[in-house]
Amino acid sequence: MEISNIQSFVKYYSRIKQRTSRLFDYIPKDKIEWTYQVGKFTIGDIIRHLANIERFMYAETVQFKESSYQGCGTEFAEGYEEIVEYYQRMHAESLEIFLQLSQEDLHKKCKTPAGTEITIWKWLRAMVEHEVHHRGQLYMYLGMLGIKTPPIFGLTSEEVIEKGV
Repeated sequence: MEISNIQSFVKYYSRIKQRTSRLFDYIPKDKIEWTYQVGKFTIGDIIRHLANIERFMYAETVQFKESSYQGCGTEFAEGYEEIVEYYQRMHAESLEIFLQLSQEDLHKKCKTPAGTEITIWKWLRAMVEHEVHHRGQLYMYLGMLGIKTPPIFGLTSEEVIEKGV
Protein backbone atom coordinates (compact mmCIF):
# COMPACT_ATOMS: atom_id res chain seq x y z
CA MET A 1 0.00 0.00 0.00
CA GLU A 2 1.41 3.37 -0.99
CA ILE A 3 0.29 6.37 1.02
CA SER A 4 -0.23 9.29 -1.32
CA ASN A 5 -2.74 11.40 0.61
CA ILE A 6 -2.32 12.18 4.30
CA GLN A 7 -6.03 12.83 4.93
CA SER A 8 -7.08 9.44 3.57
CA PHE A 9 -4.23 7.78 5.48
CA VAL A 10 -5.28 9.42 8.76
CA LYS A 11 -8.87 8.27 8.20
CA TYR A 12 -7.66 4.70 7.54
CA TYR A 13 -5.20 4.72 10.44
CA SER A 14 -7.84 6.04 12.84
CA ARG A 15 -9.99 2.99 12.03
CA ILE A 16 -6.97 0.76 12.77
CA LYS A 17 -6.59 2.50 16.14
CA GLN A 18 -10.32 2.12 16.86
CA ARG A 19 -10.06 -1.64 16.35
CA THR A 20 -7.23 -1.72 18.86
CA SER A 21 -8.97 0.47 21.42
CA ARG A 22 -12.14 -1.61 21.13
CA LEU A 23 -10.20 -4.37 22.89
CA PHE A 24 -9.67 -2.17 25.94
CA ASP A 25 -13.32 -2.73 26.94
CA TYR A 26 -12.51 -6.43 27.40
CA ILE A 27 -9.55 -5.92 29.72
CA PRO A 28 -10.46 -6.58 33.36
CA LYS A 29 -9.37 -3.48 35.28
CA ASP A 30 -7.53 -5.62 37.83
CA LYS A 31 -5.50 -7.25 35.01
CA ILE A 32 -4.17 -4.06 33.39
CA GLU A 33 -0.65 -4.80 34.65
CA TRP A 34 -0.87 -8.57 34.10
CA THR A 35 1.78 -10.39 32.11
CA TYR A 36 2.30 -14.06 31.33
CA GLN A 37 5.95 -13.94 32.40
CA VAL A 38 8.10 -11.69 34.56
CA GLY A 39 10.12 -9.31 32.40
CA LYS A 40 7.61 -9.27 29.51
CA PHE A 41 5.27 -6.42 28.64
CA THR A 42 2.14 -6.20 30.76
CA ILE A 43 -1.17 -5.36 29.11
CA GLY A 44 -0.70 -1.78 30.32
CA ASP A 45 2.85 -1.73 28.93
CA ILE A 46 1.57 -2.72 25.48
CA ILE A 47 -0.99 0.09 25.48
CA ARG A 48 1.52 2.66 26.78
CA HIS A 49 4.09 1.40 24.27
CA LEU A 50 1.66 1.91 21.38
CA ALA A 51 0.85 5.41 22.65
CA ASN A 52 4.46 6.43 23.17
CA ILE A 53 6.02 4.87 20.09
CA GLU A 54 3.41 6.52 17.85
CA ARG A 55 3.78 9.93 19.46
CA PHE A 56 7.45 10.06 20.41
CA MET A 57 9.04 8.00 17.66
CA TYR A 58 6.88 8.03 14.51
CA ALA A 59 5.39 11.51 14.98
CA GLU A 60 8.78 12.98 15.86
CA THR A 61 10.74 11.39 13.04
CA VAL A 62 8.27 12.45 10.33
CA GLN A 63 9.00 16.01 11.48
CA PHE A 64 12.70 15.30 10.85
CA LYS A 65 13.40 15.24 14.58
CA GLU A 66 15.07 12.50 16.56
CA SER A 67 12.95 9.92 18.35
CA SER A 68 12.23 10.85 21.95
CA TYR A 69 10.68 7.48 22.89
CA GLN A 70 11.48 6.70 26.53
CA GLY A 71 9.74 3.39 27.11
CA CYS A 72 6.34 2.38 28.39
CA GLY A 73 6.44 2.17 32.17
CA THR A 74 3.79 3.16 34.67
CA GLU A 75 5.37 6.61 35.03
CA PHE A 76 3.47 7.58 31.85
CA ALA A 77 0.05 6.40 32.96
CA GLU A 78 -1.11 4.10 35.73
CA GLY A 79 -4.43 2.39 36.19
CA TYR A 80 -6.93 1.32 33.56
CA GLU A 81 -8.72 4.66 33.00
CA GLU A 82 -5.52 6.70 32.95
CA ILE A 83 -3.84 4.31 30.49
CA VAL A 84 -6.79 4.34 28.08
CA GLU A 85 -7.01 8.15 28.25
CA TYR A 86 -3.24 8.41 27.68
CA TYR A 87 -3.46 6.18 24.59
CA GLN A 88 -6.22 8.36 23.18
CA ARG A 89 -4.43 11.63 24.01
CA MET A 90 -1.14 10.54 22.45
CA HIS A 91 -3.00 9.44 19.32
CA ALA A 92 -4.74 12.82 19.07
CA GLU A 93 -1.39 14.61 19.39
CA SER A 94 0.12 12.35 16.73
CA LEU A 95 -2.74 13.00 14.31
CA GLU A 96 -2.22 16.74 14.65
CA ILE A 97 1.38 16.23 13.56
CA PHE A 98 0.58 13.79 10.75
CA LEU A 99 -2.08 16.11 9.32
CA GLN A 100 0.58 18.78 8.84
CA LEU A 101 2.43 16.57 6.33
CA SER A 102 2.11 17.66 2.71
CA GLN A 103 2.02 15.46 -0.38
CA GLU A 104 5.64 16.44 -0.90
CA ASP A 105 6.56 15.49 2.66
CA LEU A 106 5.26 11.95 2.16
CA HIS A 107 8.01 11.40 -0.44
CA LYS A 108 10.83 12.88 1.63
CA LYS A 109 13.06 10.70 3.73
CA CYS A 110 13.28 10.73 7.51
CA LYS A 111 15.69 8.87 9.78
CA THR A 112 14.64 5.97 11.94
CA PRO A 113 16.15 5.64 15.43
CA ALA A 114 18.59 3.14 13.88
CA GLY A 115 19.82 5.89 11.56
CA THR A 116 18.28 4.34 8.45
CA GLU A 117 16.71 6.72 5.97
CA ILE A 118 13.20 5.77 4.90
CA THR A 119 10.54 7.47 2.80
CA ILE A 120 7.94 8.96 5.15
CA TRP A 121 4.97 7.18 3.58
CA LYS A 122 6.77 3.86 4.07
CA TRP A 123 7.55 4.79 7.69
CA LEU A 124 3.86 5.53 8.27
CA ARG A 125 2.98 2.16 6.75
CA ALA A 126 5.44 0.52 9.18
CA MET A 127 3.62 2.31 12.02
CA VAL A 128 0.37 0.60 10.99
CA GLU A 129 2.11 -2.79 10.96
CA HIS A 130 3.52 -2.05 14.41
CA GLU A 131 0.06 -1.23 15.78
CA VAL A 132 -1.44 -4.40 14.34
CA HIS A 133 1.42 -6.52 15.73
CA HIS A 134 0.77 -5.29 19.27
CA ARG A 135 -3.00 -5.57 18.85
CA GLY A 136 -2.36 -9.24 18.15
CA GLN A 137 -0.48 -9.44 21.44
CA LEU A 138 -3.47 -7.94 23.25
CA TYR A 139 -5.73 -10.59 21.70
CA MET A 140 -3.29 -13.29 22.82
CA TYR A 141 -3.00 -11.91 26.36
CA LEU A 142 -6.78 -11.72 26.70
CA GLY A 143 -7.09 -15.25 25.31
CA MET A 144 -4.58 -16.46 27.91
CA LEU A 145 -6.80 -14.91 30.57
CA GLY A 146 -9.79 -16.82 29.16
CA ILE A 147 -11.54 -13.66 27.98
CA LYS A 148 -13.71 -13.92 24.88
CA THR A 149 -12.76 -11.14 22.48
CA PRO A 150 -14.63 -9.60 19.56
CA PRO A 151 -13.86 -10.67 16.01
CA ILE A 152 -11.92 -8.03 14.12
CA PHE A 153 -14.29 -7.67 11.16
CA GLY A 154 -17.64 -8.93 12.43
CA LEU A 155 -17.41 -12.73 12.15
CA THR A 156 -15.35 -15.33 13.94
CA SER A 157 -13.46 -17.97 11.95
CA GLU A 158 -16.13 -20.51 12.89
CA GLU A 159 -18.92 -18.21 11.67
CA VAL A 160 -17.15 -17.71 8.34
CA ILE A 161 -16.90 -21.51 7.93
CA GLU A 162 -20.55 -21.93 8.86
CA LYS A 163 -21.64 -19.38 6.23
CA GLY A 164 -19.40 -20.84 3.52
CA VAL A 165 -20.59 -23.11 0.72
